[in-house]
Amino acid sequence: MTPCRGGWTSRSVRYRIREERLGADFDCAADDVLLRAGLRAGVPLAYECNVGGCGSCKFELLEGEVADAWPLAPGLSERDRNRNRRLACQSRPVSDCRIKMIGRGDAAAAPLPERVSATLIAAQDLTRDMREFRFRGDAPAAFRPGQYALLSPGGIPAARAYSMSNVENDEGEWHFIIRRVPGGAATSALFDLRPGDCVTLDGPYGRAYLRADTGRNVVCIAGGSGLSPMIGIARGLDRAEMAVGCAFDFFYGGRSADDICGEALLRGLPRLGSHVRFHSIVSSGDDRWSGRTGMVHELVADLPMEAFARTDFYLAGPPPMAEAVVALLTRDRGVPAERIHFDRFF
Repeated sequence: MTPCRGGWTSRSVRYRIREERLGADFDCAADDVLLRAGLRAGVPLAYECNVGGCGSCKFELLEGEVADAWPLAPGLSERDRNRNRRLACQSRPVSDCRIKMIGRGDAAAAPLPERVSATLIAAQDLTRDMREFRFRGDAPAAFRPGQYALLSPGGIPAARAYSMSNVENDEGEWHFIIRRVPGGAATSALFDLRPGDCVTLDGPYGRAYLRADTGRNVVCIAGGSGLSPMIGIARGLDRAEMAVGCAFDFFYGGRSADDICGEALLRGLPRLGSHVRFHSIVSSGDDRWSGRTGMVHELVADLPMEAFARTDFYLAGPPPMAEAVVALLTRDRGVPAERIHFDRFF
């Protein structure tokens, strides 16, 4: 890997993009994608996963030409393609373009994303295949607890989305808890990094960030590497005024006893650590495991009914887990959608 040398800059030609629904114009480099260039320019384009899976960033190409970074992205159906629709997160401009987004974006104020170079300064193993990485850039790290960034280690053609496990800071540090995926090119490249190695970091993104002014209790629900944003939520909550007197439950599901971690990180929180309620469950128990066996939404279902009426829920994990938790909360417990916060990943 090559050490970082200053900030990130694109040397590619730039094109002018006109978004007709909002009447907004922005520039996009040929090596960038329309979605991220627009968001960095402060244009509130619709999106969710940012990696081609969900289809939230569909647009109609009215004029111009784009190149598809992922022609078979599952977020776009054959019918969409026949109607000249594209995904903004997968479209690189080849000319000036005029587009019309299908969905409406969220204009809520949040730190604008930036693309920067960041250096690995430390890494700590949490389990056999999960590690917390600490990167540092040249500028303060501005993001909300629970948001994510796109990381591009050297040699990987497409950026991958990973959620931050820390909170914003003036030191420019971005922390990520990442699980090694067997055969995964991106996580293999990340796990091969050594202190001093450089990555490109693009963020923050995501809308499943901490709402720190509601005065309600908080429940975090995580599965697998969904631990990272939920630890970020917990660390952000610990710094907020509502941490005083706030009931806080943290649910974590893993495959086996070897996958359960995170409680020590939570116990170390200055304000919440002494009274956080940590609940864990594994899908495949053995003689080493004395706790519950099953799926994490089954554990959440054990909360008393009154808890669902006065709580904000944050969740992150594999799509089947997220779907099961959302179904439990909305259909079985009547939790309003505005109190359920998660970003869809695929």
